[in-house]
Parts: sequence; structure tokens; C-alpha cells
Amino acid sequence: MKRLPVPCLVALLSLAVPTAAGAQLLDEKIVSLEAAKGMLSAAEAHARANGWRVAIAVVDLSGDLIAFHRMDDVQHASIELALGKARTAARFRRPTKALAEAAASGRVGFLGANGVVPLDGGVPITVGGKVIGAVGVSGMTGEQDAQVAQAGAAALRP
Repeated sequence: MKRLPVPCLVALLSLAVPTAAGAQLLDEKIVSLEAAKGMLSAAEAHARANGWRVAIAVVDLSGDLIAFHRMDDVQHASIELALGKARTAARFRRPTKALAEAAASGRVGFLGANGVVPLDGGVPITVGGKVIGAVGVSGMTGEQDAQVAQAGAAALRP
């Protein structure tokens, strides 16, 4: 039986490694700054059309801030609430309304998690059925905040 020279064997093995490593890695979509700016703009336009003043946050899947916008004369509490709603929607991969409803029905165990904001107004950003981030809005009623957040998330054009 003929043996391959060592350099040939090393070259062949190095070609096999990326395939094995590639099987261990996931490809993730990431919201770009330009996309986040577009979502902020669409959300603000929806809020202005309704005469609402809000704070708007766009976060990535882990809940880290990508972009933030605060309209004039927004209550100061809305700054943290918008970011909290966005983080909650991203990390739980569902609208914050679902958590608000769960808490209202007595299922409160998740409230022990750090930074959970179970108030309507946070919506996930999805691409191909996968959550890649979220938009959180605060400043009006929960339902109005959710409308603004949905307008922002819908502006993403993958």
C-alpha cells in the first residue's frame, strides 16, 4: 500500500477542518446601524402622525442598544422604559405584551429575571422567522407604544 507524503496529508486534513468547524457555527443576521436608523425614522413618523411623543430603542438579539431616539418633551421615565421593553422583547423573543398578559394572569416567575419590563410596547424584529433584535417604545399607553414599535420593526427590509 502506498503512503501519502506528509505535506500532502497535512494539506488534505486542513481542507477537512473548515467543514467540521463550519458545522459547529451558526450564521446570524444582525441589524445594521442604517437599518436601525430606518426603523427609528418609521417609528417616529408613526408617532408624529398620531401626535404622540415617545422614546424609541432598537436593540440586537442580546438586548444591546444599536440606536435610540427621544422625541422632544417625553417624560424622562420613558428613556429607560423604551430600552427595557426592547431588551425584554429581544431576550424573550416575543412581544412584551405577552409578558404583561402572563403577569396579569398570575404567572410571575419570569419577573425575577434581571431587567424584565412586562409592559406593552416592545416587539421583536424577525427575519425568516428568527428574532434578530427588537424595538421598544415608551411615552404613551402600552397599546400606542406597541403600534409605534410595530411600525418601526416593519420598516426593516431584509
